[in-house]
Amino acid sequence: MPELLDDGVTIARENPLGADLVLLHARHTEAMHFDTPPESIHMLPADALVHPDIAFFVLRDAGQPLGMGAFKRLSPTHAEIKSMHILAEARGRGLAQVMLAHLVAEARAAGITRLSLETGAQPSFKAACRLYVAAGFEECGPFEGYLDDPNSVFMTRLL
Repeated sequence: MPELLDDGVTIARENPLGADLVLLHARHTEAMHFDTPPESIHMLPADALVHPDIAFFVLRDAGQPLGMGAFKRLSPTHAEIKSMHILAEARGRGLAQVMLAHLVAEARAAGITRLSLETGAQPSFKAACRLYVAAGFEECGPFEGYLDDPNSVFMTRLL
């Protein structure tokens, strides 16, 4: 059942391979490749998001998909945020904060006590880094198989 937010925006768990999500995945892929060397891109393609350890959510306005986000369980109590993206034309409305708060709440409800993420260190990721810091995430070292990389910023927070 989708969660209805005050302004009519909904967030619901969905299949990442939904036919109307192609643009969202394409834009996310384009953004990840914009200024990041290929060896430093850690995004998951849509088909890899279909996994029992991944909870994938879509943010919609009037039925149109405007954003997505997921978390991947790394252990019984630790998860990683994956594939968080809001379409550029929908930015400036606070939707990224709404999606992030939803992911945090869903992870907490699933028994997760630590939520971590990897994002880029390039200028195009500065807004994302500010969003995560404002939500209580702090920089940390690489986790779960990541290696130290000057193109990556690793962050974590306790829930």
